Amino acid sequence: MVLTFFLYLCKINDEKHKQMLQINTIKERAAHVIERLSLKNFKNAEQHIKEVLDIDKLRREIQQKADDLLAEGNKIAKEVGILMAKGLKDEAEKIKAKTAELKQESKTYLDKLAEIEKQLEAKLILLPNLPHTNVPKGFGAEENEIVHQEGKMPKLSKVAVPHWDLCAKYDIVDFELGNKITGSGFPVYKNKGARLQRALINFFLEKGIEAGYTEVQPPFMVNADSGFGTGNLPDKDGQMYYIPQDDLYMIPTAEVPVTNLYRNMILQAKDLPIKNVAYSACFRREAGSYGKDVRGLNRLHQFDKVEIVNIAHPEKSYEILEEMKNYVASLIRSLGLPFRIVRLCGGDMSFASALTYDFEVWSAAQERWLEVSSVSNFESFQANRMKCRFKNEEGKTQLVHTLNGSAMALPRIVAALLENNQTSEGIVVPEVLRSYAKFDVIN
Repeated sequence: MVLTFFLYLCKINDEKHKQMLQINTIKERAAHVIERLSLKNFKNAEQHIKEVLDIDKLRREIQQKADDLLAEGNKIAKEVGILMAKGLKDEAEKIKAKTAELKQESKTYLDKLAEIEKQLEAKLILLPNLPHTNVPKGFGAEENEIVHQEGKMPKLSKVAVPHWDLCAKYDIVDFELGNKITGSGFPVYKNKGARLQRALINFFLEKGIEAGYTEVQPPFMVNADSGFGTGNLPDKDGQMYYIPQDDLYMIPTAEVPVTNLYRNMILQAKDLPIKNVAYSACFRREAGSYGKDVRGLNRLHQFDKVEIVNIAHPEKSYEILEEMKNYVASLIRSLGLPFRIVRLCGGDMSFASALTYDFEVWSAAQERWLEVSSVSNFESFQANRMKCRFKNEEGKTQLVHTLNGSAMALPRIVAALLENNQTSEGIVVPEVLRSYAKFDVIN
C-alpha cells in the first residue's frame, strides 16, 4: 500500500489545483488555522503551516520572475516586429537573439515553478479539514460529548446471549462459512438473517425517499480522483481495498461515489440542497483492529449500509446537519432501540469532517454502546477538492458545502436488534420491519 500511495501522490502532483485547505485561507488566517489543526491533534501544526507558507512565498517569487521574463520577451517580440516592418532587418536580428536567451531562462524558472508547486501540493493534501468552533477538545472517544440519550434499556434474562451465539442458534449468520470462502470479517447471511438484511435495506431506502431524498445506485468501485475528492485519499489509503490492475478502489462507503457525482460541476443556487440516498456494500480493511470489540458483527471488512448525502448552500449547511441528525434519530427510534448521540471531539473526528455526530445504540447482551451512524458536515473541504461549485444569487461562483450520514449501517443495528429482542420463543422483529421481512419472529 505504500507503493500505491506513492504512485497516487505522483499522479495528483501532475494535476493543478488539487488542494485541501485553500492557500488563501492559510495565508490570511495562519494563526487560526494552526489553532484549529491543533484541536484536531494534527502533529507539528505550526511547523507544517510555516513550511507551507515558505514554499508558497518561494512559489510566488519564482512565478513573478517567470512572468517578468515573459513580459520582457513579449516586449522584445513587438520591437522585432516593428523593426522588420521598417525594413531594419539587421537591427531586428540583433535583438531577436535576446529572445532565445529569455526563452531558455524562462524555461528554467518554469521548471522550478512546477517542482515547487508539487512540493506545495504534497504539503497541502496532508492537512485535515478545520474543525468547527463547536467541536470539543479531546484525543479519543472517551472525550466525546453526549448531547442526547433516549430509550428504555432492555432487561434481559440470565440466559440471554450475545448476537454471535444467536446467529449460530438460529442459523442466520455464518461466520465460519464466510471465513472459508473469503476470510475473517466476511460473514454469510442465511435464511431469516438474509431476509432481515434485505428488509432493513429496503426500509431505510423507503424512509429516505419519504424524507425527500432521491435514490441512486452507485458503483462499488471508484477511481483515485473520487477517493481524493471526498478526502479518503491519501488519508485512508491503507484502509481501502485497492485493485492495481485497474487502478480502482473498493468503496468504504457510498459517500464516495455519490458525493463525486457532482465533481467538477457548477450548480445553480435554486437547485440546492441536492439530496441523495443510496444503498451499497462497503469494504474496509480495518487494519489494526483486534480484540473483543471485533467479534461477530461488531467490525467487518464487508457490510451493507444506506447513506444519505446533501450538497448544500453554505449558509444552510448547519441547519441541514440538524435535519439529518433528527432524521437518523427517527430511524433508530422507529426500531425501538435505546440510543445516544455524541458530538465527536477533535481527536476522534475524521480527516475531512468539520463537525460530526455519532449515533450509538445499546447492545444489551454485550452491555456496551455500538456506533451505528455518523452524520457530518464537511463544509467546503470536499467541494474544494472536487471543484464542486454553484452560482449564487449575484451570479458569482462559490464552493458548495457537502454533508453525509449513515442512515443506517446494518451490522451493529442487527447485533442490537438480535440481542435486545431475544426471548425464550425467539427474536422478535420490530413492527416497522415486519411488512418488509414477511415474518414477525426469528426462531
